[in-house]
Amino acid sequence: MNRILQGRALTLAAGAALGLLALAPIAEAQAQSSTPSMREQRAKRMAELGKDKDQAKQAEQKPALYPNATRVSPDAKASGKTVKQLQALQELYEKSDWAGVIAKAEQVAAMPIAGPYEKSFAYSMAGNASADLDDQARAADYFAKAVAADGLDNDSHYNTMYNLAVIQFGNENYAGALATIDRFLAETKSDKPDRLAFRAGILASLGRNDEAGAIYKDLVAKNPDDKRLLMNAVAAFQQADKFDQANLLLEDAYKRGMLSEARELRALYIGYMNAQRWVDAQKVIDDGLAKGILQSGPELARDYQVLAQNAYVDDKIALAIELYTKAAPMAADGEAYLNLAKVLEYNGKKADAKAAAQKALDKGVKKPDEARNILSR
Repeated sequence: MNRILQGRALTLAAGAALGLLALAPIAEAQAQSSTPSMREQRAKRMAELGKDKDQAKQAEQKPALYPNATRVSPDAKASGKTVKQLQALQELYEKSDWAGVIAKAEQVAAMPIAGPYEKSFAYSMAGNASADLDDQARAADYFAKAVAADGLDNDSHYNTMYNLAVIQFGNENYAGALATIDRFLAETKSDKPDRLAFRAGILASLGRNDEAGAIYKDLVAKNPDDKRLLMNAVAAFQQADKFDQANLLLEDAYKRGMLSEARELRALYIGYMNAQRWVDAQKVIDDGLAKGILQSGPELARDYQVLAQNAYVDDKIALAIELYTKAAPMAADGEAYLNLAKVLEYNGKKADAKAAAQKALDKGVKKPDEARNILSR
């Protein structure tokens, strides 16, 4: 320990001790862009029910969402004896009569003449209605039944399967969601980033951060400008205690101008601090302030104080004074001013030390006698 610390120890404000900043990975718990819109789904249902021949032709001409699927898509059409029942179910759905949809769907699925298509159609409608009623557990049950009935065309079948995984994730049934998305990916052979990122998010929720990080890292390599993937990769690596890898990703993104939010810059400079790269951390903070990305406030004051105390420990007195001078005005209390006063007094600048000590008293400190002692000397 050097003579400075032995002679006059600085006190770091409560909560200012350096901690690791971990960002929680985000799994997309919602329908993705490749899932048909409600209008598209309605048109498809109408075509399947034989109510619009033009829509049927358009459906046939539209490229498949899952062209590499291993499943052979069935001839998804209603039998003549069930068409009216399914049309009635569709009409209830269009009226947003969710309770009516569920009751009618149960009735249709229980019909002796209901085949795989009718059951899948009915259960998928009941699942959507349950989701609209915010009964997610029931929605998951109906979507699972729709998939099990195996009667929908590939696009509808796999959209239903994906929605099941989404709802299972939202219900915190992570094991179930992983099993469903694994089946979805295995059967569709989909390599779309949003699908793979969703799987990575589920793995992270299960605490399997190494696996999640590997997926995100691969996705970032293939999609280097996707900041959401980047930040999820960073979060997964942080939670797997692989801070060096997280820092490398953030550093590269920073150099390419991708980090445009305060939380993103803070993730980088806290990473630098934890790696004891104090100069790099200060550069990021100063640059963020200059660009208006970071805002003055108690949190930033605490971070500046961490840098200041490190400079003090390393006998970089001028730098410590500079950093405490930046921290003090934006701090929530007078502790930074008190530390500034101590460093200034040690450096022989008594007048400046007394001015800082008075400001410390004005803002409030835990040990006011220390400030008064400086004023009395």
